[in-house]
Amino acid sequence: MADHMVVASGRSTRQVAAMAQKLMDRLKETYRLTARIEGKETGDWVLIDTGDVVVHIFRPEVREFYQLEKMWQDAGRVPAT
Repeated sequence: MADHMVVASGRSTRQVAAMAQKLMDRLKETYRLTARIEGKETGDWVLIDTGDVVVHIFRPEVREFYQLEKMWQDAGRVPAT
């Protein structure tokens, strides 16, 4: 698991792929990080895993379909004992 998750949207497959590439470039230039990336070829949903942070970049329709925000909304809550 990661410490943080970022969920973002692009308007088209081209924009999603471009956002992912720009983020990969910045991570390498600024932080000297090499992240794993999946989905950039299709551009519907790109996942970038830096270890501590996982970034999801979706087209709006794909983001709505998977609804990651709903899946993880209670993840930070700890039950009272």
